[in-house]
Amino acid sequence: MVISIILAHPDLKSFNHAIAKTAVETLKSNGHKVIFHDLYKEKFDPLLPAKEIPEDTRLPDKIKKHCAEIAEADGIIIIHPNWWGQPPAILKGWVDRVIRPGVAYEFLEGDSGEGVPRGLLKAKAALVYNTSNTKTQREQNVFGDPLETIWKNCIFGLCGITNFHRRMFNVIVNNTEKQRNNWLESVAKDINIFFLNDIF
Repeated sequence: MVISIILAHPDLKSFNHAIAKTAVETLKSNGHKVIFHDLYKEKFDPLLPAKEIPEDTRLPDKIKKHCAEIAEADGIIIIHPNWWGQPPAILKGWVDRVIRPGVAYEFLEGDSGEGVPRGLLKAKAALVYNTSNTKTQREQNVFGDPLETIWKNCIFGLCGITNFHRRMFNVIVNNTEKQRNNWLESVAKDINIFFLNDIF
């Protein structure tokens, strides 16, 4: 199976990179093909030009490639830190440019864009891994856990992926090596559960 991994963290020594490494290694050991994008390393341009907004526009080759990959992926993994209750700007820009009409969703005939679109992504599961320095209880009670809403409802649910799992690792700033190893083991376990060949 083809699994797409999108990583968004500028620090090569970050725990986000450790998560990505574990995900890639686990998937490959299970016989999956991995398409991996480190958005910062690739210097992905997050700015959506006005000319790219129309569904039938001619896309730049790089964006066209991203669109084709995400459309054909059997599974998707997103990895990023919680910055102000949102993904980093580079990842938000990736969503703007790649999770687009005609690729990830479509409006039904006669719908001018005001209705609920139909999801087009064929992925059978999506996993999202986040890191944060906010404790879970405060994240939920004070902020309402906006990343859960963004990824589960506003993006993957809208694009047709209902088999969704998100895990937050916190508090990153004072974690121990033992805790990090336990967290990475949980990533491998998630992947073994959600991306077994027989679920596709």
